[in-house]
Amino acid sequence: MTRRRFLAATGAALGLAALSGCAGTSVLGGEPRRAGTPIDVNGARLNVDIAGDGEPVVLLHGFTFDLRMWDAQVEPLAARHRIVRYDLRGYGLSSLPQPGMLYSHADDLAALAARTGASRPHLVGFGLGARVALDYALAYPDRVQSIVLVEGVVGGWTWSPAFQNAYRPVLEAGRRGDVAAAKAAWLQQPFFATARARPDVMTRVQRMVGDYSGWHFTHVDPERPLTPPAVRRFEELRVPTLALVGERGVPDVHRMAEALVAGAPNARRATLAAAGYASPLETPESVNAALLAFLSAPH
Repeated sequence: MTRRRFLAATGAALGLAALSGCAGTSVLGGEPRRAGTPIDVNGARLNVDIAGDGEPVVLLHGFTFDLRMWDAQVEPLAARHRIVRYDLRGYGLSSLPQPGMLYSHADDLAALAARTGASRPHLVGFGLGARVALDYALAYPDRVQSIVLVEGVVGGWTWSPAFQNAYRPVLEAGRRGDVAAAKAAWLQQPFFATARARPDVMTRVQRMVGDYSGWHFTHVDPERPLTPPAVRRFEELRVPTLALVGERGVPDVHRMAEALVAGAPNARRATLAAAGYASPLETPESVNAALLAFLSAPH
């Protein structure tokens, strides 16, 4: 596997992640977590959690994370909205991609939204989940009300040499088949610099990464990319869009937000003070306030 192919498999390196969708429990903060509702879509079994009532909001997690990353957002949002969060295919308690079986996260989301009464949702995506939200909005423009990209990754983005150099130890460990070393190298990435200074936050990050199987560190994901990629289609994005970035986040993610706002006709950017990349975990109150304000505005 070439380095270029490995990075292109996700459109942005951050699309790499997998956790076996076996039955059982996982833990966060020492408490056992029961699996959600399994829903079969497009040949995959997705682990889904639903709360609240009102206009639907779908929460999409990031690379090496799972639906637990939104724990601090569910209760405030569910007071006004029907919240659907799920483990993407290959993550959390959802099933792994099957080698040679092409699939699309955007198509999975479309099928799941129809099955859960969220046929025209607001989308909130973090990292990789933001890339999925963008792809969905471009592939299904009539099936989305708005999107919020939290530390959003853009499909087709060319990462900076500085990012690629920092990420090289993760790639090299994956090529060796050393999942433990790949996880350790991932946790040392600049993405988590702010979180590492917060033991309470880093504990949550480490638990989710620890539960992640590492499948995509050692395999090429058969995900079918959006063509042309989102980075070349910002002008097509007509829905209200908010790009949320942490003040202390990584430069590449800031540049993606800037490019999106410059190219999309109905997009704006907001900066979260004192937050790094893992802002929903680091500064949940600020993230929740921004989400509630955006979702309550006329769309």
